[in-house]
Amino acid sequence: MAERILKGGEYLIAETAAEEIITPEDFTDEQKQIAETSEQFVTNEIIPHTEAIDHQEFDIVVQGMRKCGELGLLMTDAPEEYGGLDLDKVTGMLIAEKIALSGSFAVTFTAHTGIGMLPLIYYGTREQKEKYLEKLMTGEWVAAYCLTEPESGSDALSARATATLSPDGKHYLLNGTKQFITNAGFAELFTVFAKIDKEHFTAFLVERGYEGVSVGAEEKKLGIKGSSTCPVVLEDAKVPVENVLGEIGKGHKIAFNVLNEARFKLGAVVNGAAKGAFAVGVQYANERKQFGRTIGSFGAIQDKIADMTAELYASDSLIYRLAGLMDQRLSGIEKGTENYYELYQKGVEEYAAECAIAKVFCSDMLALVVDEVVQIHGGYGFVSEYPAERFYRDERINRIFEGTNEVNRLIIPGGILRKAMKGELPLQAEAMKAFEALMNPSFEEIDESLPFAREKTLLKNLKTLFLVVSGAAVQKYMDKLQNEQEILLALANMAIQIFALECAVLRAEKNFSRTSDKKKELFRAAVKTFAFTAAERVGTEARKCAFFVEEGDGLAMILSGARRFTKYDATGLLEARRTLARAALETERYIF
Repeated sequence: MAERILKGGEYLIAETAAEEIITPEDFTDEQKQIAETSEQFVTNEIIPHTEAIDHQEFDIVVQGMRKCGELGLLMTDAPEEYGGLDLDKVTGMLIAEKIALSGSFAVTFTAHTGIGMLPLIYYGTREQKEKYLEKLMTGEWVAAYCLTEPESGSDALSARATATLSPDGKHYLLNGTKQFITNAGFAELFTVFAKIDKEHFTAFLVERGYEGVSVGAEEKKLGIKGSSTCPVVLEDAKVPVENVLGEIGKGHKIAFNVLNEARFKLGAVVNGAAKGAFAVGVQYANERKQFGRTIGSFGAIQDKIADMTAELYASDSLIYRLAGLMDQRLSGIEKGTENYYELYQKGVEEYAAECAIAKVFCSDMLALVVDEVVQIHGGYGFVSEYPAERFYRDERINRIFEGTNEVNRLIIPGGILRKAMKGELPLQAEAMKAFEALMNPSFEEIDESLPFAREKTLLKNLKTLFLVVSGAAVQKYMDKLQNEQEILLALANMAIQIFALECAVLRAEKNFSRTSDKKKELFRAAVKTFAFTAAERVGTEARKCAFFVEEGDGLAMILSGARRFTKYDATGLLEARRTLARAALETERYIF
């Protein structure tokens, strides 16, 4: 029997067996070796120059990119026929996570390997790939992506940049300004989006040296100061007609499909950044003394460490489960097929909602971690001599990058509900079952002999609650629900927490029987701590949504269901949190 692959959004209505998912404990020796190579590169070649990079000594950054090219780190997604490695998503995310320890350099790296190179890889002609790909894989050239404009950010299709065919038919003349372009200060190749004849939204491959292309001054930024961010100005920029990327008028496909992967990769990057910041925080907690004791020995600090550990554990679990899901789906596409990358992009697009979840959950997690690391440092966390201050500033952009977290939150329920309307997800039928469960409470006993039985019951109940609330919202607003953003945001927050909790539980369940007693205790502690938090968050959003959507008896019924479906016996929670904190303080790093 063929292996069943979970569809995007299906996690809300389906039960997944733990053995079906990929976890960090499943990394192969080869993947671990690539991760170690990436980390050694960052440790030896980038971290010693952090201060100089933050002062925009970009020669170091460009040299670093060339060294990445020598190590093969820039060719992970490139096809083998052009000298690339075409690695799986799990390995790609692992590299991104390790590069994240390099601070601002990671912004350059991920922009180049993600939104910089992927449009060419997925949509370029053979001639375009032969002309540019080797230069990008070796780091000889750095790539940039020009979508945002002064008047169009999240609403990318409202871009005003134009392209007009020259009288001789050999060039397009591009006019407009692109804003906040990462890598612009030293990039040699730009993927630029403009409207041909002010109508047909199209992508172009634009070289820095083309006539009419200029780059403005560096933006003075709050954080990620060691990355380049400039406007790119196009004044009758002469772009050869053969440099149109993809189909004329189909630039939106490139823009949105590439952003799905960029969001996913950003989740991996912030996951790695959080691990680095966390280690600095617990090390400081072990060094700093007050009242004759290290501050890490105090419950107030251990409480912070426990929260950070549990959130990181959930984030870590989420990223690699999603990477594994994508690899499963993409592995079914035969390489060499004429429309390989078209099918490949459809495979990625299947998980657009989950990519948005990864971006939002992981960036919110990093925000919590860096904030607590500053707090653990006290006054020293506010001083630039300590890395906590830079972590705090650098974090903030991640909730804006690749579509703001608000836009990504709207993508999540929007995409899932659209699938339901197309009949791709039987959400309506499952919502009706959920309403039946709301009306007729189950008194089924939890089998405590099974690992994580309480958490799995909680998960089932949280999914039922999501279906009840979303069903009530759809029933009231029908197709106008897309205009009710406050409701969609609440539904998104529920869906995010449910996916993160499921990833956390399934990872622990999969590895529980094959690990040490000490690790079992840590898995139990992390799952209990995160489950308690997730249940509270889902409950809050469900109650908010109920008040948005219902009144009278309908409201009372959903509020009653919210209490019942978010009920979770977290007996032993304090000891679980202390277990996590003690283990982190002992190892002075992320413990999983």
